[in-house]
Amino acid sequence: MGWYHIPLLVALLIAPALSWREYRIRRSIDLSATNPLMPDAKLPADLVPQNYTLRIAMNPEALTFHGSVNITMTCAKKRANQVNLHAHTDLQIDEANLEIWRLDVGHVGPVKIRRVDRIPKKPLLVVYLHDDLEVGGTYEARIKFNGNIWENTEGVFQGKYKVDAADVTAPEQTSYFATHFRPNLARRVFPCFDEPAYKVPFQVSIVRPKGYHTLFNTELESSETLEDSTVEDRFKITPPLSTFALGFVMSNLAEITHGKELDVAGKPMLRIWARPDMHDQMKDVRAKILVIMEYLTNYWNTSFPLEKLDIVALPNFASVKPADNWGLIVFKESELMNGYYTITQELVYQWLGSWITPHWWTDAHVNKAIAGYLAASATINLDNGVEFEGKWPMTILYSIYYEFSKRYPHSRITAMKQETTCSKTELVLRMLNFTLGGDTFRNGLRKFIEHREYKTFVTGDIWEALTKQAHLDNRLCEQATINDIAESWITKDRIPMVSVQRSYDKKTATVTQRLYLRERPHDVPEQDKMLWWIPLIVVRQDNLNFTNTSATKWMKKVREVTLEDLPDANKFIIVNPEEIGPFPVNYDQHNWNLLAQYLLTEEGRKKIPVYTRAKLLHDAWNLAYAGDLSFATAFNMTLFMQFERNHLVWNPVFTLIDHIGRHIDMSAVHKKFEIYVRTLLTPLYEELVQDQSNDEEEEKWKGNLRNLAKTFLCRAGYKPCIEEAQKVFKKWMDSPEPDLGNPIANQYICPVFKWGTQEEWEFGLQRIINFPEHRVRSERTYLLKTLAGCPIQTAKINRLLNITVLEDNGNFTDNDIGLIFKMLSGGSNGYMALFRFLQQNWEAIKLRFKDREILWDNLINSATGLFTTQEGYDLVSQLYVQRQGEFGTAEHIIEKSLKNIKEETKWSDENLPVIEKWLDGFLDHHKLSEEKFMG
Repeated sequence: MGWYHIPLLVALLIAPALSWREYRIRRSIDLSATNPLMPDAKLPADLVPQNYTLRIAMNPEALTFHGSVNITMTCAKKRANQVNLHAHTDLQIDEANLEIWRLDVGHVGPVKIRRVDRIPKKPLLVVYLHDDLEVGGTYEARIKFNGNIWENTEGVFQGKYKVDAADVTAPEQTSYFATHFRPNLARRVFPCFDEPAYKVPFQVSIVRPKGYHTLFNTELESSETLEDSTVEDRFKITPPLSTFALGFVMSNLAEITHGKELDVAGKPMLRIWARPDMHDQMKDVRAKILVIMEYLTNYWNTSFPLEKLDIVALPNFASVKPADNWGLIVFKESELMNGYYTITQELVYQWLGSWITPHWWTDAHVNKAIAGYLAASATINLDNGVEFEGKWPMTILYSIYYEFSKRYPHSRITAMKQETTCSKTELVLRMLNFTLGGDTFRNGLRKFIEHREYKTFVTGDIWEALTKQAHLDNRLCEQATINDIAESWITKDRIPMVSVQRSYDKKTATVTQRLYLRERPHDVPEQDKMLWWIPLIVVRQDNLNFTNTSATKWMKKVREVTLEDLPDANKFIIVNPEEIGPFPVNYDQHNWNLLAQYLLTEEGRKKIPVYTRAKLLHDAWNLAYAGDLSFATAFNMTLFMQFERNHLVWNPVFTLIDHIGRHIDMSAVHKKFEIYVRTLLTPLYEELVQDQSNDEEEEKWKGNLRNLAKTFLCRAGYKPCIEEAQKVFKKWMDSPEPDLGNPIANQYICPVFKWGTQEEWEFGLQRIINFPEHRVRSERTYLLKTLAGCPIQTAKINRLLNITVLEDNGNFTDNDIGLIFKMLSGGSNGYMALFRFLQQNWEAIKLRFKDREILWDNLINSATGLFTTQEGYDLVSQLYVQRQGEFGTAEHIIEKSLKNIKEETKWSDENLPVIEKWLDGFLDHHKLSEEKFMG
């Protein structure tokens, strides 16, 4: 199997980015959750809520609750004769005692109800009335309800945790109860107008057992012990808020008092809650939150909009994102200790999200993007980029490049579409911050929140405020609007690419834009109609100024513009430095050559900033991959990497190597490319190893880069790595009870299975077969992935296929077999062996998979879909002809495979000769001792 291309390796490749990806899902406005609401029919606008009086009584022992809600409403439309509310199907309503009252002076009294309906399969409660309601009249719905407390974090949920073992008087476990209402889960707890636009005050009482205390959005007003010895807590009336921002926590967590002397008079009262044995570990959290609060208060130029803020560290909190109730934010314990980003983002939502709220969920992605951008900017300002290790925004930017350059972005997965759209919007906000200037951008956002206290907004309100500020500051021509600019980016599931063709004698350049596509064929419908507002920021070699981020010229949704007064022919230009805009840039051959030559100099690597160096390298390889640039030019742009030691420039290189590796895995160029990569990585790795021994307090990024380089070199057969792995692996083999656990780190397993002996591989196979039931199943899954995905020897692969497919060994499930097929599709050794196995055992496999259509389809896809050369096309084509009519449910799969291989063959025919010629020239001048590598 290709040493660089196996799914396991790809997972390791993006591991540094995954830590950033974790930040992306820790968002309170989670678009994957809100997306189903976007087309959801809103409640009729006949009635508008004015306030709620809500009482909830908790019964922790029975894991239930009951309560009552009085909703005061105003009739807004004629002929309204029904009351429509959200109520989850799991919520039980006391329909017999449900009442609707009129409250207007002189007309106080009950309204006659015709019937009460629960809409099947919809979370709706409809009360039909005998008579029409009067427009302008005030009414009140009085409803009793009861429901269940859940373990999953929806509605009201229960969590458990072990208490401090030192406290012998405490029970082994204790429980807490909390709510998570975003985006539309308040309806699981009480009937309501569960839409963000309805922002009204709440008067709330919560009944709890003694021994617990309750935190709510507002301060406790009074407590009363009831006849059954429970306690009813009454809280101050809330400001107007949406149902999703409501929340409470009932627990016996204790307030962290460390650092309270740091609190500033007149600021919101800040309280931090955690289990007592975590207090010492969280002693610095208050100082961190106060710093963030000061930063955001200065940014918004307005105080925190509430009189108190409770921060709760919930043990074993299972939600993937914090619960940002207004004035009561619930985090995982680790989130409060990890850094600034997650905390900052949730605090941004206290201003923009709860205080000022998206009118509907279609506006949520802009809210989320602003929160993400401001949180990232604040984090970088507050810790000088330590938390992100400099990777923001590059990691998110690269993922956007890859996703939106596909023929079918998101693979039609809507939740992914919402997340990537939000990420792109965040990058557009960053672009606007640069091109308009930080002061104009900030003042525009300040203008946006002015006079919107407790109100809602639509996306256009934000763009309008930024436009007015940009016009006032003369940062945007009067004919242009931010709405025009933003809309051209956000409404398309695409990004553009810009091409710069210089006329050196005229000192001008023709700049064109078009849709950026990496995947072939480039047959996206209506791509000629796609145009963007693109800022052209230009840096020139005769005046290397990377601080001026104003646009030299805007491409105002036009196909072509001209840049003038450019430098002499021996000086390069750079368009879109520092990835100011989310788009790649291509140049004419001469300008690329000038850039490559300059980066080979120490001056060039010092004067061109790191993000720009990374961008030039990333753009060159991706443009070549897409067929828009010669691979000779792209490889020339990698020559400076021999001297480059910044991890931000190196990070995309590993992924790029993998992408190109997929196409040359079967070709004769493969070995030369492997030597090229060895030549590139060996000095880097050995230098980082040397630095490690001399550096007592090593920066984290160095360790990550060293491990990444080591991973690739191990796959490439780097002997010191293989020998180390085998030495560690032997300890496992010598263990008297090897099935009790895996005593070695995962990083050592794949090199052994790939380069090690048949005996070592067989040992791994037996560990899977004998895997005990009591052990964690994910350990077995990882072992199976490496056992299938790492070997390059056909004998190992055939052995695994014989056992699992032909012998139908009972220790392997259909899921296991499907995983094996997937892992074998990772490189040519694997899918070629799988193809030959299918070819030679057709009848037996067909019989085995007679009633297992999913496995059969997976097999055909994995065995035929990854070839990239004419040789591969011929093999698959021959099988298709030979077994015509026998593919059954997989007929369409092999037909698709043949179509895809034909496209990949075109790519190989066009690019492999160019790649091979460049590699020949490179290897003639760069000799690497092959003694360090396995044969």
